[in-house]
Amino acid sequence: MLKIAVLGCGRIGVMHAANVAAHPRASLAGVYDIIAAAADACGARHGAPVFDTPEEVFASPDVDAVLIASATSTHSDYIEAAVAAGKPVLCEKPIDLDLKRVELCKSRIAGTDLPIMLGFVRRFDPGHRAARQAMLDGEIGDLHQVTIVSRDPGMAPDAYIETSGGIFRDMTIHDFDLARFMLGEEVETVFATGSRLVNPALMDRCNDYDTVVVTMTTASGKQAIITNSRQAVYGYDQRVELFGNKGMVISENHRENQVTRHLNGATNVSAPLLNFFIERYSEAFNAEIGHFVDAVENGVPVEVGFEDGRLALVLAEAAFKSIADGRAVRVSEIG
Repeated sequence: MLKIAVLGCGRIGVMHAANVAAHPRASLAGVYDIIAAAADACGARHGAPVFDTPEEVFASPDVDAVLIASATSTHSDYIEAAVAAGKPVLCEKPIDLDLKRVELCKSRIAGTDLPIMLGFVRRFDPGHRAARQAMLDGEIGDLHQVTIVSRDPGMAPDAYIETSGGIFRDMTIHDFDLARFMLGEEVETVFATGSRLVNPALMDRCNDYDTVVVTMTTASGKQAIITNSRQAVYGYDQRVELFGNKGMVISENHRENQVTRHLNGATNVSAPLLNFFIERYSEAFNAEIGHFVDAVENGVPVEVGFEDGRLALVLAEAAFKSIADGRAVRVSEIG
């Protein structure tokens, strides 16, 4: 049993703690949050120890590995502390909102052979993986286009948006990683457009966008098109399409159930989409924990590591620069 401590007991940290506690090959070694009441509640729910400081987590001999689900501003510090303590890391995205801080973290942990895994959970979604495997098996021939649709069911609270780092660093960053995973080669150019259609006042105040499209191209000409919106009134819209010269495969939305109704005057009326990311990607979050355990205990190379996190942020910076400059941006201009 891999003893994993969770740092951060907000919404996603609470979910991770429950998944770790329920996993057949892991145990919840303890929790920590800057808000003591949140940590106490999470610890009590699972009968797990509550640490008073992050330093206690990294120093504890009863902690084999750490899962970082705290505020983004702490991620790099905690990664560095975990590596210094010899503890493998699974860290939520992004590594940081500032690419320079990510580069500094990279230099400080250089040379470690500890597993350091980034929480780009969509790589572990069964549907997305099956679509990718069909492509790798040659079912669609040569891959030409990856199309990713990712739309949230509604705007997050204003306070969250104001500190999120912007849509490309907060929301689209998952899609940047998923596009790289599907393309199988690095992106060379990024062209992005952004609009303020859902909450113009908030977006103006934050200098951000709530509706974006990103087109990315690799050196060989493969394209990835990402469509994001902060508000889809019909639910959490998550689709991936892989198109090639011999056909296409699609990983579709998930619904509350798979019932299709065929009634008098109405056919193909389906159940609503699942509400949000915790429900939609529940299988993927569990698979992510399993992969992390394999990496730590069995030496399996992490499927999504620190460099993947850095490159996703590079693409986010390129997208922001593309909008600012009104042109396609070469990724080499960013880093």
